[in-house]
Amino acid sequence: MVDLHAVRFYGILDTGYVSPDGWEAKCLALIEGGAGVIQMRAKKENHAQRRGLLERILPLFEGLDVPLIVNDDLELATSYPGLGLHIGQDDVSPEAARERLGTDRILGLSTHSLSQAMNAIRKAALLDYFAVGPIFATGTKPDYIPVGTSLVTKVRSLEPPLPFFCIGGINRDNAGEVRAAGAFGVVAVSDVLMDPGTANATRAFLA
Repeated sequence: MVDLHAVRFYGILDTGYVSPDGWEAKCLALIEGGAGVIQMRAKKENHAQRRGLLERILPLFEGLDVPLIVNDDLELATSYPGLGLHIGQDDVSPEAARERLGTDRILGLSTHSLSQAMNAIRKAALLDYFAVGPIFATGTKPDYIPVGTSLVTKVRSLEPPLPFFCIGGINRDNAGEVRAAGAFGVVAVSDVLMDPGTANATRAFLA
């Protein structure tokens, strides 16, 4: 399995920002730019539509050491070998997800507070990573209150055995601030997906 501690940029292929006709090309751009992990997120689509989108990009990952993670669809993730799963606080429990996934697939969890992050750390035997956010205000999740970089510093001070990725309103202008606060890696969605040069935008985060 990939060493997630070494991943500095976690890419998300989100149907909210990527048109159907540009689906494969945008995924390939994330890969070419150096994203260490890529998550497929299709919140508004149904299960069948998500399956169709997944099957379009699966060939792009053949022979690559880049994990592909499915957002919040356990049935879809377990339908294909090697896929990981990312879940939220209100989705299937980490315990139930791990039981279905087995031990050789990546499982990640979203957290939005110090207590939730601490709970993720307590479940380190079940999880491979957790996400912290939204760090800044974001159009992706407008109903969530930004947690700020102070939470990043608090989480890092706990010396978590799991890598954690910071998400929410992160762009090329503020990513350095988030890293300085203690993030293992960062996630940026709109800043890279809405840029015509997604591969170069991804490289800029790694730089």
